[in-house]
Amino acid sequence: MPPVQPSVPALHLGVARSLACALLLLGSFGATAARIDEFTFDDRVQVAGSELVLNGMGLRSVAWLKGFAAALYLREKTAAPASALAQSGPKRLQMKMILDVETREFIKAYDKSLSRNHTDAERTALAGRAAQFNRNLEQIGKLAKGDVVNLDFIPGRGLVLSINGTPRGRPVEGDDLYGSLLKVFIGERPVDPKLKAGLLGGAPG
Repeated sequence: MPPVQPSVPALHLGVARSLACALLLLGSFGATAARIDEFTFDDRVQVAGSELVLNGMGLRSVAWLKGFAAALYLREKTAAPASALAQSGPKRLQMKMILDVETREFIKAYDKSLSRNHTDAERTALAGRAAQFNRNLEQIGKLAKGDVVNLDFIPGRGLVLSINGTPRGRPVEGDDLYGSLLKVFIGERPVDPKLKAGLLGGAPG
């Protein structure tokens, strides 16, 4: 007896179900990652037991050269720098390196931001801890293309630097210290205005 062939409506139903499953899978992938250039960033991450959401992302560029892609994670999305800085709880600034970069370049950017975005009194209060963070960067020496750098704020510990998932250097305490770091990226006078706009949810620069 020849095999029973499925009816045309049955075939259409099977195709429809397969298409629906494919669309569902595509939708689920789109909901879990965001893309900029050749890099993807998770929509949500876990830091110190808290779920953080992707606030925005952008590219750090000088002329035609792209240095790194970056993403800012907060507990609640915001387009306002002051709100991002004031939010309590864990935070994460993640960078994915596009070029090899000496860490002294980050130290220069941080020191410049301290002078441009803080008062004399604020710089005095931060001086010792800022120096410790710079020492953590000095000990690394160089970041390589493809490295993933997390700059996390963890309540009770402070600023925790990790590279490719491995903590580097000592945590540096103080939410004011972490705020001083974020001002490099989203302060009144940031290192890159286009990157700032992207991290605050605008069009990635």
